[in-house]
Amino acid sequence: MRHLVIFAAAFLMSLALNAQEKTLRVDYIFSGTDKSSEISLRQMYSHDGWAGRRVNMSDVPVRGNGQISMTDPATGEVLYRQSFSTLFQEWQTTEEATRIRKSFENTFFLPFPSARTIVKVELYDFKGGVSASLGHVVDPADILIRHLAPDVPQHRYILRSGDPSEKIDVAIVAEGYTADEVGKFYQDAQTAAEAILSHEPFARYKDSFNFVAVALESEDSGVSVPREGLWKNTAVGSNYDTFYSDRYLTTSCVWKMHDALCGVPYEHLVILANTDTYGGGGIFNSYTLTTAGHVAFRPVVVHEFGHSFAGLADEYYYDDQFVEYYYPDIEPWEQNITTLHDFRSKWDDMLPKVIGIPTAPVEGDVWENIKGGASADSLVGVYEGAGYQSKGVYRPFPDCRMKTNAADAFCPVCQRAIARIIEFNTVER
Repeated sequence: MRHLVIFAAAFLMSLALNAQEKTLRVDYIFSGTDKSSEISLRQMYSHDGWAGRRVNMSDVPVRGNGQISMTDPATGEVLYRQSFSTLFQEWQTTEEATRIRKSFENTFFLPFPSARTIVKVELYDFKGGVSASLGHVVDPADILIRHLAPDVPQHRYILRSGDPSEKIDVAIVAEGYTADEVGKFYQDAQTAAEAILSHEPFARYKDSFNFVAVALESEDSGVSVPREGLWKNTAVGSNYDTFYSDRYLTTSCVWKMHDALCGVPYEHLVILANTDTYGGGGIFNSYTLTTAGHVAFRPVVVHEFGHSFAGLADEYYYDDQFVEYYYPDIEPWEQNITTLHDFRSKWDDMLPKVIGIPTAPVEGDVWENIKGGASADSLVGVYEGAGYQSKGVYRPFPDCRMKTNAADAFCPVCQRAIARIIEFNTVER
């Protein structure tokens, strides 16, 4: 009987969505200051095909710093929902946001509706409250929804496990590679995919993924470095010095990037910058951007993909952020850190039977001796220092791919969090 109910719900949802046929792309402007947030609709597009998930359409695996939903106005049924984080919300935590108002581009993909629907976008502050909300009607007959006839860019599959409609599709995108450097890009893309798939649980779920390398050509080789007065003409317009942080490498040219990728099926983006200068960034359900020429390329691309794919938090700390991201009376939505406010919702079930909370640190020589002989599960604990804060925020393991580049792997808690995201996107609950 339960299977009949699920089938019936899926059938009814298919009546309202053309998920098998088309994608609705919605471009927004998020703007504001440290204390204000506004959402504006910029443009809507459509294109053939839907590469997004086809299961658990009305739910999200983690809250994120924002959500977009599509709802049937007649019944109130949620037809599709996606959670995300944004560069705009990170910027709101900077000192600059106290002095000036800025705007940021954002793009989301939804299954194209077959009837009028309501799309709603919400942004959340760092205490979980709604900081901005915008709802608008989408009419599939709207003549101002521009249909895109893509000029499909040069691309090559590194791993094709099946049809894009059935797999999690990751596009690895060239940034700062000229036409003469396309061969180099494909080699770097191969390295990136191999690095990600060499880590558990990605290795175990390899057959759930497609990886496609998209060779966008740039006029200039390399990327922009504003602190050196160096600005280059590149495919996705990335630059170092984001928020005046030397190694923070991002792009604010989101619409341009998605324009260039139209015609290639993708849900997640890994952008490779053609430079040997250390840097990068990862934004949940937006993109990973990292440098392909640095010696730490492999661990860094995996770390940043942990952010963009699974919404994992940084587990390192340095106490120099302008404002705190995490507060003692709020449990973070990221699955690999806790303030202990609602620890039962995190990895409490994975703790060894006898363990201190907080857990005494095991570092230096002690850590080296323990990690060689003890099973990973026996080291799961509640170690203080994570989320950029040395006090009041806790991580599950002494070291992890989300903490340092020297770590061999994701810790058991991060591995479970990633596996849950993969299964959410591939297996009906």
